[in-house]
Amino acid sequence: MARTRRLSSDLEIKGYTGPSGGWGSVRSLARSLTHNLVPIRGPAVLLNQNKTGGFMCVSCAWAKPADPRVFEFCENGAKATTWEITQKRVTPEFFARHTVTALERWDDHQLEDAGRLTHPMRWDAASDKYVPVDWADAFQEIGRELQALEPDSAVFYTSGRASLEASFMYGLLARAFGTNNLPDSSNMCHETTSAALPESIGVPVGTCTLDDFAKTDCILFFGQNVGTSSPRMLHQLQEAVKRGVPIVTFNPLRERGLEEFTNPQSPLEMLSGSSTRITSQYHQVRTGGDTAAMMGIAKALFALEAKADGAGTIIDRDFIREHTHGFDEFAAAVKDCAWSQIEQRSGLSRGALEAAAFVYAHAKSVMFIYGMGLTQHERGAETVQMIVNLALLRGNIGRPGAGICPVRGHSNVQGQRTVGITEKPELVPVEKIRTLFGIEVPEKKGVRIVEACEKIIDGSVRAMVLLGGNLVRSVPEHRLVEPAWRKLRLTVNILTKLNRSALVHGEISYILPCLGRIEVDVQASGPQAVSMEDSTGCMHGSRGQMPPASEHLLSEPKIIAELAKATVPSRSTIPWDEWVADYSKIRDAIAASYPDIFHDFNARMWKPGGFHRPLGARERKWNTKTGKANFIVPKSLATDIDTPPENRDIVQLITLRSNGQFNTTIYNYDDRLRGIFGSRYIVMMHRNDIDRLGLREGDMIMLATAVNDGVDRRVGGLRVVAYDIPEGCIAGYYPECNPLLPLWHHEEKSKTPAAKSIPVRVMASPVRT
Repeated sequence: MARTRRLSSDLEIKGYTGPSGGWGSVRSLARSLTHNLVPIRGPAVLLNQNKTGGFMCVSCAWAKPADPRVFEFCENGAKATTWEITQKRVTPEFFARHTVTALERWDDHQLEDAGRLTHPMRWDAASDKYVPVDWADAFQEIGRELQALEPDSAVFYTSGRASLEASFMYGLLARAFGTNNLPDSSNMCHETTSAALPESIGVPVGTCTLDDFAKTDCILFFGQNVGTSSPRMLHQLQEAVKRGVPIVTFNPLRERGLEEFTNPQSPLEMLSGSSTRITSQYHQVRTGGDTAAMMGIAKALFALEAKADGAGTIIDRDFIREHTHGFDEFAAAVKDCAWSQIEQRSGLSRGALEAAAFVYAHAKSVMFIYGMGLTQHERGAETVQMIVNLALLRGNIGRPGAGICPVRGHSNVQGQRTVGITEKPELVPVEKIRTLFGIEVPEKKGVRIVEACEKIIDGSVRAMVLLGGNLVRSVPEHRLVEPAWRKLRLTVNILTKLNRSALVHGEISYILPCLGRIEVDVQASGPQAVSMEDSTGCMHGSRGQMPPASEHLLSEPKIIAELAKATVPSRSTIPWDEWVADYSKIRDAIAASYPDIFHDFNARMWKPGGFHRPLGARERKWNTKTGKANFIVPKSLATDIDTPPENRDIVQLITLRSNGQFNTTIYNYDDRLRGIFGSRYIVMMHRNDIDRLGLREGDMIMLATAVNDGVDRRVGGLRVVAYDIPEGCIAGYYPECNPLLPLWHHEEKSKTPAAKSIPVRVMASPVRT
């Protein structure tokens, strides 16, 4: 264990050299159970997590096996569950004690840690407090306010936690209202994947399932912190490693989940203290350098092919001839790309990339796993398409153990897009929606999150209806967005817990508390179940286990139905009350709208392991303009704002999540797997950069965005922490560093905020801002 350094009264650096998982995870779970006042009840509930007949995890979207383990949850998934089933409550009495202005001074952890919301509330301007309101009155006023607006001046946002049923209803509500303004949390993370993959292979999602892990010969891993973001995947990775499968990792920071893992469910490993080495090659690529690294691997593959005895030994020429388009152009681009440029952009040596290529070249079936480290860049789509290029070179799509595996973030964020939460009218079954529900889908394209923020700033958006999430806190450009948000006419937050988005409110503001996924949902026909899609495209049923936190809560489908009846009572033929009484009727409607995916939905929703959506690319059927899988040449190896190498006072900021959070939910102030305890206001820097900039570890600094566009973006009060990160790159936590991210700094095609490479300058800062 590295030596402990106390850098301030609230910041201690212990250094962490142990494995992910192990006793650290067990102790973390025990603290979470106690903190949320469920030390007895909580473990019983967790036994039903991610299992057929139980409930699906409310945090990450990782796949659920058909044959689950006894404890089919991870440390962070368990935190999410205990966080939701907490016995703490936020009642009308709580709001009577605190003005909204006073609550705005609470931090993110304190707000959600106050507990579950229990009653519908309306903001009262005279007292600056949220006061109780009858459900009927709330729906009536919200409906009246929406009806007074032009449809495209309202935005209907969806968090990843909403079920397929709720998401489907929400999309119909928005389109009956007259708008395609349906952004969701995928706009913030993997929308880049959905923009890139259809051009390359004709599907918007990954091609791998859990079964592929048992059949793969090699895994290439890019820009995803499995130990924090999807720890249950460590079971599949560990099993693969024990079969002798090499895992080659590209990531700027050395993450413990990608280095070592002790399985908390293995008595032998827990008692002996043994662990499994996960990564066989770990390449600390510069942020934004993945396209260059992949270009280097491709260049090395062509060189190996040239040395091989016969053509086709390394490059799968037969597959390329039959199934691909654009190979010659790609091969020429690889040949013309100089090693010096590749090394400079990637931050990796030619030898390192040749080593990675050698492993890839000698494996038959290879999986490519990636996360937001690739998608949150200005040219992230090109990087995703470079992954596809590498896969196509050796025929690694459409066979067992091979394929593309984007690791989606929030539970059901992928599923929402599948059932119609999209700003693009061409992606929904327009004729079926007209025939089945009497709704005319608007022809005008709606807004994504970045575009919604732009319209909030210019005043053309007047209402925000938020189905979950904490959008105010998660978007870029806080210093411009928050003041504009307060000028909105209407803000509606459908939530389980209090967060910043309920406090930064419009002229009229409501908090509508809903049932959580883990709670029993009883409607007129009896207890209900919902469903969601996991990261591998499999659909699962989910049934609540706990009594509701309050008798005054309504389910998300019920809230959506009442909003529809108040807002668009005659603009559809939907029997809203019948749907709420029996959710199976919602699923029948989904199946009628999307029969290729959801036929026999109710009969299949409890299939162990879920039922898989059809994906042509898995069968080597390419729904692209060329009718084949496409090699696509990147325009440049530079994936973000291109700062000249001589500007050494500018460093590239990576925003990331800690071990003690999920998205904007902050469970605690510790980041155990990085050894950082007590504070989130830190900046991780290479020791050479600390010295070069004339700093010392523990200094308090300010970061300022190094862009001259007339907007002053700064975050101060950040402590310098020495860390193993590439020179010229620094890292800080999301969402604390969001004010540094310009709204216009986003991926070119998807408009996903480019949060993984923000050019900043470092300066002294005596106070926190």
